[in-house]
Amino acid sequence: MVRPIGILAAILLALACSSGESTTEPIAQPSAPGRGAARVLMLTATAAFRHDSIPAARQVITAMAASGAFSVNATEDLSLINADGLRNYDVVMFALTSGELPFSAAQKSALLDFVSSGRGFIGVHSATDTLYEWTDYGRLVGAYFKEHPWTQQGSVVAENPSHPASGGLSERFSINEEFYTFQENPRGRVDVLLRLDPASVGATGDYPLAWAHSFGAGRAYYNALGHFPETWRDARFQRMLAGAIAWTSGR
Repeated sequence: MVRPIGILAAILLALACSSGESTTEPIAQPSAPGRGAARVLMLTATAAFRHDSIPAARQVITAMAASGAFSVNATEDLSLINADGLRNYDVVMFALTSGELPFSAAQKSALLDFVSSGRGFIGVHSATDTLYEWTDYGRLVGAYFKEHPWTQQGSVVAENPSHPASGGLSERFSINEEFYTFQENPRGRVDVLLRLDPASVGATGDYPLAWAHSFGAGRAYYNALGHFPETWRDARFQRMLAGAIAWTSGR
């Protein structure tokens, strides 16, 4: 079992403003007392579709790290995913990755061992449109992308606002996004944190958008938002990612 995180991060997130306004001052949160800042390896490599929001994603996460809450190495160098290299990090983030990234068997083992031994993984948006041929990655990220039938303003419901990776969000909020559906609904295998309100896009059904789960002794988090640069600049999204970094790293 993963040890419970202290309530400090959740309190700090809950106290943050959730007005929905964008920010030019990226948000981060202090690391827990007595622990160093989390070290994040942010991978934005692509082997298929490449999102225009990748530069904004890298800029925002780098600016958030400047507060000292965590450090980040934003890269597209796949060779850093190896047993020796991963010892330098607490969290691996696949942000807007896509396609069959050419990892060797040893690299795949290193990533799984990294998380299952007690560290963290974060996937953002098209991280679920990545590595379809590697089923263990599907278990790690939680689901595989199916389609994006709605690119519009939609209403998102926060199912578990008390989770440290929920960013202190209120019950629901509205956002312009490319909303994903998945090949299998992950509900039942993961703790669903966000879901799409289907009525807001003229649909019916259950559409989880963000979730968290244990992976061995480690923690994994996924958020399907992030298609547009504006999403990365949104204070609500930044709070969710800050909380996810703290939670997956055990801070």
